[in-house]
Amino acid sequence: MTEGNGAAIPAVGPEEGKDLPPVVSIENISRFEGQEVTVQGWLYNLRQSGKLLFPIFRDGTGLLQGIVAKKAVSPEVFALTRELTQESSLIVRGTVRADSRAVGGYEMDVTQLELVQGVPVEEPFPITPKEHGVEFLMHHRHLWLRSQRQNAILRIRHEISKACRDYLDGEGFILVDTPILTPAACEGTTTLFETQYFDDKAFLTQSGQLYSEATAAAFGKVYCFGPTFRAEKSKTRRHLTEFWMVEPEMAFATLEDAMKLAERFVTFVVQRVLANRKRELETLGRDVSRLEQVEVPFPRISYDEAVEILRRKGSDFEWGGDFGGTDETLLSEEFPKPVMVHRFPAAIKAFYMEPDASRPEVVLGVDVLAPEGYGEIIGGGQRIADRNLLHRRIQEQNLPEASFDWYEDLRKYGSVPHAGFGMGIERVVAWICGLEHVRETIAFPRMLHRMRP
Repeated sequence: MTEGNGAAIPAVGPEEGKDLPPVVSIENISRFEGQEVTVQGWLYNLRQSGKLLFPIFRDGTGLLQGIVAKKAVSPEVFALTRELTQESSLIVRGTVRADSRAVGGYEMDVTQLELVQGVPVEEPFPITPKEHGVEFLMHHRHLWLRSQRQNAILRIRHEISKACRDYLDGEGFILVDTPILTPAACEGTTTLFETQYFDDKAFLTQSGQLYSEATAAAFGKVYCFGPTFRAEKSKTRRHLTEFWMVEPEMAFATLEDAMKLAERFVTFVVQRVLANRKRELETLGRDVSRLEQVEVPFPRISYDEAVEILRRKGSDFEWGGDFGGTDETLLSEEFPKPVMVHRFPAAIKAFYMEPDASRPEVVLGVDVLAPEGYGEIIGGGQRIADRNLLHRRIQEQNLPEASFDWYEDLRKYGSVPHAGFGMGIERVVAWICGLEHVRETIAFPRMLHRMRP
């Protein structure tokens, strides 16, 4: 073992060959009350009071306060503990006991401590309990992840991702992965990241939807779940250039089917987080009463009705325009839970959206807006099933026909009504966690002016 400067350091631990107590995680420490255990982790904080030392350890699953009494340990262990620096890596052994005053409700009476790597005093851990600016923290994102706030956010993200898979798997959907490198645009040519592909060019995917339409015709109900990319030069609190989407797609389905799936899906995800991540929500100070209101059914309004609401609230929004962040916030203020806005003008939606048969100037699309001003978390709807209409739309939008010949084939061989949607994971994480900006919703965010670390 070495210190930060590479110099060898002595290990203070049990005698060679002695049976070691079991290695346990801090989140499960309550199961081992009265038992001797081993915890592997890092020093989170250290407080001293005379002949007692109170180190707080973290292992990625929680915090645990240790008690190092001078009379109960060897002089070497006491001296080593007293000189520990923040984020030094450790192997600690001791007996677990309950104490309601301690963080997490349990403490460890430390008997042995082994230093794996000590952070040098002359190069201390840069993130301390003092206030740091956002730019500083983002520059040190690789270290900021060790904070309790970031730990809570990313554990909730994990829960959301797992809930997405569990729900769709339970509803008979099949996960079919879609390519990241694509030959053409899905959501518009102005937001593509272009890359060299041998002697040709390719683009980073904006969505797996077109490919999921193909797999839905093979399996009936499918979903893809992966990274997507948008080259929008946007600096809003809701945008990243690289983000994750889960995208279910269903054959023999309509807009109504997609809307029903969306509200059940979102409700399941929120309820799963409330059930399994109470501690993390408390760490973030989230008002869970707002999340507890999320249940089926969701309110539904047409685009026309949304325009009327905006005008009533003093907006000069014009019919035919796309909603901006402020518009979505104004609309979401009207409802205590997510609201579904449907039947948008065809001109502002993607080429593949099915027109409303009774009113062709609008399409059978839906956006789900999260409450509390978090904006769109889901976008989707019914897809064009008629080959001739799809071909005409491709031509009208001057899309490269050769790149979409396979997509047109889906309307040539057994076409059926089909529908689906995409849900952005980062926006859902931001909403459920109550965050001001999506930059904290993913471990290493990619934004307009940030690619470090």
